[in-house]
Amino acid sequence: MDNPRAEKVAVVDEVRERLAAADGAVLTEYRGLTVAELARLRQALAAAGGDYKVYKNTLVRLAVAGGPQEGLSDLLTGPTAIAFVRGDVSAVAKALRDFARANPSLVVKGGMVGTGTLSAQDVTALADLPSRDVLLAQLAGALAAPLRQLAGLFEALPRNLAYGLSALVEQRGGTPADEAPADEAPADEAPAD
Repeated sequence: MDNPRAEKVAVVDEVRERLAAADGAVLTEYRGLTVAELARLRQALAAAGGDYKVYKNTLVRLAVAGGPQEGLSDLLTGPTAIAFVRGDVSAVAKALRDFARANPSLVVKGGMVGTGTLSAQDVTALADLPSRDVLLAQLAGALAAPLRQLAGLFEALPRNLAYGLSALVEQRGGTPADEAPADEAPADEAPAD
């Protein structure tokens, strides 16, 4: 652009900074949504860790040109809004999926996580993942299960040994200390001559 206006330069810089700082971004087409529906979508995304903003496609193209997010340029057709994600990308993808089910006018185009671009199907797959907390709990459970089993085996070894010794003692009729040998006289008594 020759002699760009300061406002446009500020928007390009803002988009570039927000994409660089975000953990991910999801691009959607919002054609057909009312202002009230967009407000509800923004609230749902804010609760999931996302921020929904509409920019001109040409300014977003300038912001991503030559950078690691250049793959987003292909998604910038039609009225496009960007959901910037801070934190769990799958939570924002779920919020978008759930909102799109109730409002078919919202179309997920794709997005990015880090520097990798995502198709609409990839974003749907992200939405189907359990939340980060659930995944961490599943991982912790998977790691703890073999350790619990190993601890149980270590606990069973001395217990089973004790049960086996007890059964052996009972089978032989008592402990060896209970019986005195018949050919020896007690130590108190002196042998008779």
